[in-house]
Amino acid sequence: MTLGRASQQLDLLDPVSRFCAETLPANSIYAFLHVHRDRLFPDSLFVDLFAQVGRRSVPPSVVATVMVLQRLEGLSDREAVDRFAFDVRWRYAAGAGGWDGASRAGFAHTVLVDMRERLRRSANPDRIFEVALAAAREAGLLGRRRVLDSTPLYDAVATMDTITLIRSAVRGLLAAAGRDLAIELRGVLTSGDDYASTAKPVVDWDDKTAREALIDSRARDGYALLAALDGRKKLPEAVTEATRLLATVLGQDLETGDDGVLRIARKVAADRVISTVDPQARHGHKTSHRGFDGYKGHIAVDPDSEIITATEVTAGNTGDAGPAADLIADLTTPPSDQDTPGADAAVYGDSAYGAGEVLECLHTAGIDAKTKVQPAVAPGGKFTKDQFTIDLTAGTVTCPNQVTIAIRPITGHDRHAGRADFGRACTDCPLRTQCTESKTGRQITISRWETHLTAARTRQTDPAWRADYRATRPKVERKIAHLMRRRHGGRRTRMRGLLRVAADFKLLAAATNLARLATLGLTGSSQLRRAPA
Repeated sequence: MTLGRASQQLDLLDPVSRFCAETLPANSIYAFLHVHRDRLFPDSLFVDLFAQVGRRSVPPSVVATVMVLQRLEGLSDREAVDRFAFDVRWRYAAGAGGWDGASRAGFAHTVLVDMRERLRRSANPDRIFEVALAAAREAGLLGRRRVLDSTPLYDAVATMDTITLIRSAVRGLLAAAGRDLAIELRGVLTSGDDYASTAKPVVDWDDKTAREALIDSRARDGYALLAALDGRKKLPEAVTEATRLLATVLGQDLETGDDGVLRIARKVAADRVISTVDPQARHGHKTSHRGFDGYKGHIAVDPDSEIITATEVTAGNTGDAGPAADLIADLTTPPSDQDTPGADAAVYGDSAYGAGEVLECLHTAGIDAKTKVQPAVAPGGKFTKDQFTIDLTAGTVTCPNQVTIAIRPITGHDRHAGRADFGRACTDCPLRTQCTESKTGRQITISRWETHLTAARTRQTDPAWRADYRATRPKVERKIAHLMRRRHGGRRTRMRGLLRVAADFKLLAAATNLARLATLGLTGSSQLRRAPA
């Protein structure tokens, strides 16, 4: 398929263009795209996605415009192409004009599927987001402050229970095996289940013995398949992946009882696969009382212009601190007119971003840390860690009773660098009841980032710091509300798999940024330069 090009000869007397030009507000997204579409999404921007010969594609500038409006309005592919065909605002934004003459009446919804896949496989899959961000930068809207936050993204599949996971994984392996290998593998199955149906086997689910027999028999089928494939070389990639998934499912939920029966373990695996349809989705918790299944969307926002500067998507069980360095990569790279990367830069975030590794990253880059750090706590209202005097230079910790203990180094731990064990000193201490109930006495653990954490806790007690934080940090919540206002394609993902969900989330951020540019009134053609080919 070769690159199709949109006509640059617009009919000034076209009734659709004339009507929209007269009635649409100047700061609407439709008017913005009508004016800037050729600069933002020239057909030449997508030339690498198409071959040199073949039939002409739908002009990429038209498809990109439809993709942006689709994400803003939370529409399915079929709904989006219907809007383009019948909504004059969409046609005006895409430069398609009316329905007379040579104007394109519409196109198949699979064009959107094809364009997303071409972008995903390209060397620059995020070009639409990058173009929107470059437009904001050229308009002088991006400063050196960022606010970070995350939000749950619910997966597009049903969460499976253990028996459904096992049967689905076995069925997937048999389907991937091919005819000859599948016949061989079915020969080792002993449960009598043909694994042809997605429905649960018919048993008395109120009968504990029947349930346990069902789980044991299907689990043994799974282990028999793994044993049959063990040690085989040159298996097709699809079979290898299906085998790995089956092994994961069997290992995460089951345990063998004293009687040799395989039962569901009374625990939840830390990285539990929740669906064989989307194996990368995970159980997540936004708070200790609020769980979800799927992914997490992470964003960085310029608090002054409310432009989204970066996005990341991770599994739902990933902490917020993990992607923080990628979200602020533009701040850790020095601007052309400055010698240090973090000059005049600041990063805001709630206590999820107050982890030691994030503070160290900001300190190394010279960025002002405006991230909250959890205050020190102790059970029962006893002495907290910050009531002990920690002298890292001398390597000692002094308790409220003025007893000083040397810090004992800890090696091989990811987060702990040392520990002060008061032990015997607590035996006759008059403050013991206010300090600890442990029989072995009080222990103070020293973090690998203790210096940064202590400085951050001191810094956030400053009234000026707190006023700045309260005035700036909530702006990211409003931006997340803009992203999530549509359930389909907003809070509920439209795709399966981490890469596709991440690409769709970034496209949503690009569309939201373009809508923000329109709201800010960037309607003059001189305010945006033409995007590079």
